[in-house]
Amino acid sequence: MRLRIRLTPAGGADRIDGVAVDAAGEAFLKARVRAAPEDGAANAALVALLAKALGVAKSAVRIERGHTARVKWVAATGVDVATAQRKLTGEGP
Repeated sequence: MRLRIRLTPAGGADRIDGVAVDAAGEAFLKARVRAAPEDGAANAALVALLAKALGVAKSAVRIERGHTARVKWVAATGVDVATAQRKLTGEGP
């Protein structure tokens, strides 16, 4: 499964802020992490945050594109789309 995520580093908290839509009508997940965007710390924090939220190991989550960009494409294995949607948007256990 692949996710499009807009990351806010140094955001004061590690949390997922829900889903939004960009000007082109494309949906993305909003996330923020405490870590600063230095030496990959914010990316590592994002991987840890998503792994915890999805209930998978950190090794099952990886950033595919956008390592230095605010918008990233993240791949996650070991979870189906419906379960991920429910867990990441707070619509159930």
